[in-house]
Amino acid sequence: GFGKTEVALRAAFVAVMNGRQVAVLCPTTLLAEQHAQTFRDRFAAWPVTIAELSRFRSGKETTAAIAGIKSGSVDIVIGTHKLLSEKIEFARLGLVVIDEEHRFGVRQKERLKSLRAEVDVLTLTATPIPRTLAMSLEGIRDFSVIATAPEKRLAIKTFVRRESDELIREAVIRELKRGGQVYFLHNEVETILNRFERLEKLLPEARIGIAHGQMAERDLERVMRDFYQQRYNVLLCTTIIETGIDNPNANTIIMHRADKFGLAQLHQLRGRVGRSHHQAYAYLLTPGDEAITKNAQKRLDAIQNLEDLGSGFYLSMHDLEIRGAGEVLGDEQSGEMQQVGFDLYSQMLKTAVESLKKGEEPNFEHPFASMSEINLHMPALLPDDFVPDVGSRLSLYKRLAATDDIVALEHVIDDINDRFGKLPEAARALIATHRLRLVCRDLGIKRIDAAESAIVFIFSPQPKFDPMNLIGLLQTRRDLRMMGPEKMRMTVSSADLDSRVRAIRTITNALAGPRKPQQD
Repeated sequence: GFGKTEVALRAAFVAVMNGRQVAVLCPTTLLAEQHAQTFRDRFAAWPVTIAELSRFRSGKETTAAIAGIKSGSVDIVIGTHKLLSEKIEFARLGLVVIDEEHRFGVRQKERLKSLRAEVDVLTLTATPIPRTLAMSLEGIRDFSVIATAPEKRLAIKTFVRRESDELIREAVIRELKRGGQVYFLHNEVETILNRFERLEKLLPEARIGIAHGQMAERDLERVMRDFYQQRYNVLLCTTIIETGIDNPNANTIIMHRADKFGLAQLHQLRGRVGRSHHQAYAYLLTPGDEAITKNAQKRLDAIQNLEDLGSGFYLSMHDLEIRGAGEVLGDEQSGEMQQVGFDLYSQMLKTAVESLKKGEEPNFEHPFASMSEINLHMPALLPDDFVPDVGSRLSLYKRLAATDDIVALEHVIDDINDRFGKLPEAARALIATHRLRLVCRDLGIKRIDAAESAIVFIFSPQPKFDPMNLIGLLQTRRDLRMMGPEKMRMTVSSADLDSRVRAIRTITNALAGPRKPQQD
């Protein structure tokens, strides 16, 4: 209810106005039907042809839509998994919109990409799957978060309670008295009629409709339409309503056996209510604490604690931590990397992505060959008496090692100064090492070995500085000499940290050459 569909509408409009076709993929028939209606309403004043592919459409309508997609007369097609079938051929596909992306498998999503190599893909979800979230955080995919709720929108009040008839009656009657509607979620088709009879006895004043995926298409369509038009005020349903159903008048949802749902599912189901300015309520009913698993309890606690507007993204971060990131090139959408740790894996991936963005070939044999090694021959660390807590020390070491520009490094240094005060000698040496590491990386210097009487510079086979700068240095300074094609020795006496760093910076500054003036 934050406006993801609005983003899709505008992206589709841009694509169609530029002469491209748009495919909108939805996980359920009900959502495809709803999107088709929304798109038709919004594009009514424009020369845009919209087709729908789902089981609600007849065979004749489906055949006509497929022919239109192939000939190019259909501009926007909205459909369920039917869009992925081999029969569908697009004339000029430009944009694929995947709604509720967490409901699809990797192969299904990649099948759409394979239709055309240069197709743009826009995925919409309140709760991204661990693999997608990890790919976004690693820079393989761009992502943006809609964090601002629509005006007057209130957070949904969430209660986890033991199931009882009194609670159900009280929750439903409160909603009906204010003219609203209620979803009652019962996710077992075999026993849904028994539940219907119990609700009829418990709530004689309610008009109850039933909706589940095993109903005939026409019946399901009719029930959903009647509920939307308020002929029913209680809808007894399965998770078929989970994704994207938009009914602003329904503001209470009651979930039977909420402990059986996943975290993303709970968030999606809760998101079916609270889509207007009225206060919405979600009741997650369980058989009691003793009858549910520890993991289920964790999920229910998380969903109850994260009830702020827009909390789906943070729930997904929890999910990523609990389940792991999955494979970028494989089919698994969650799970851990076994051979390398997650941080190392992310770093390798980041290096490869950055190389590709610069148009360079990633070095797969030596992914960390570009990291410069600095040895100042003196202690370079955060002493125990300066940062007493082991966790804080490790965190700061990690942050320092992860910095890839001077600005980020200065931020970390400021943070250390603020929290712990004046830097001791060993900490100053550590900071100097990281500053030099960044300078050397930009110049293509592989290693610096700085002892008290001499400093040795080892260059990479393809350094990033002008060779004439090096020749100029060797001609003007008698304390420098080459010890092979990639090794240079500087004879200098440097007893303390400052003099040693100063000597190194004299050379690195000369290799970098004069700075180019900034363009206004």
